[in-house]
Amino acid sequence: MNKTLILGGALSALMVIAALLSFVWTPFDHGAMNIPEKLQTPNGTHWFGTDHFGRDLFSMIMVGARTSIAVACVAVGIGMGLGVPLGLWAAARQGGWVDEVIMRGNDLIFAFPSLVIAILITAIFGAGAVNAIIAIGIFNIPVFARVTRGGALPLWAREFILAARVAGKGAARISVEHILPNIANLLIVQATIQFSLGILAEAALSYVGLGAQPPTPSWGRMLSDAQTLVSIAPHMALVPGLAIILTVLGLNLLGDGLRDALDPKLRVARV
Repeated sequence: MNKTLILGGALSALMVIAALLSFVWTPFDHGAMNIPEKLQTPNGTHWFGTDHFGRDLFSMIMVGARTSIAVACVAVGIGMGLGVPLGLWAAARQGGWVDEVIMRGNDLIFAFPSLVIAILITAIFGAGAVNAIIAIGIFNIPVFARVTRGGALPLWAREFILAARVAGKGAARISVEHILPNIANLLIVQATIQFSLGILAEAALSYVGLGAQPPTPSWGRMLSDAQTLVSIAPHMALVPGLAIILTVLGLNLLGDGLRDALDPKLRVARV
C-alpha cells in the first residue's frame, strides 16, 4: 500500500471537493460584509472565523480554492500544450539546430527568476487572473520541454523505435504513437509538481495585488489582508496559510506517490 499516494490523494481531493462544492454551496456569501461580526475567532457559526469586514473565512477559503485550481490548471495546460511538443521535436532532432534553438530558448527563460518575471509581466499588462495564468504558464513551458526531451532521448535508441522506422513511420508519428505513451508517467508526475508550484505562484501574485482581483477571493490576498492584523486576529493569516501549505503538501505527496506507482523499476524493486 502506497501511503504517500493515499495521503497526497486525500489532501488533493479535499481541495478539489471544496472548490467544486463552492459552485453550489458555501456556509455564507463569501463577499457579504457584516461589520458587527468582524474579526471573530473560529466558532460554531463561523467555522474558520471572520475577517476585518465580517466575511466568513470558510466560505472564502472554498471559493479561493476554486480560483487557485483554475489558475494552476490552465497554467499547467499551457506548459504541457506547448512544452511537450517542443520537447518531442527537440528529441527527434537531437543534435540538430532545432534541438539547439529549443534548448537554448529554455536556458534563456530559466536564467531569470520565474516569480520576478511573472510579477513583471502582470505589472506591465495589468493585474488579473488571466495575466497571472499567462505569466505562470510561460515558465511551465521549458520545464515540460526539458522533461519530455530527457525522457524521450533514450527511447530513440530502443529496438521498438528502430522497428517503427523500418516500418516507414516518420518522426512525428513515432513521437506520438511510441515515445509519448512511454513517457506519460514522467509527465503526469511533473504536472502534479507544477500544479503545486502554480498554486504557490498564484498566491504570491495575489499577495502583491497582481493576481485575481476583488471581489474574487484568493488565498494570497487573504494573507495580504491579514498581515497588519496578525497580533489581534492571527486566525486571518493561519487559515489561508494552512490552506496553501496543506494543498501544496498534498500535491507533492501525490506526485511522489504517483512516481513510485508508475515507475516500473520501483515496482520491480517492491516485488
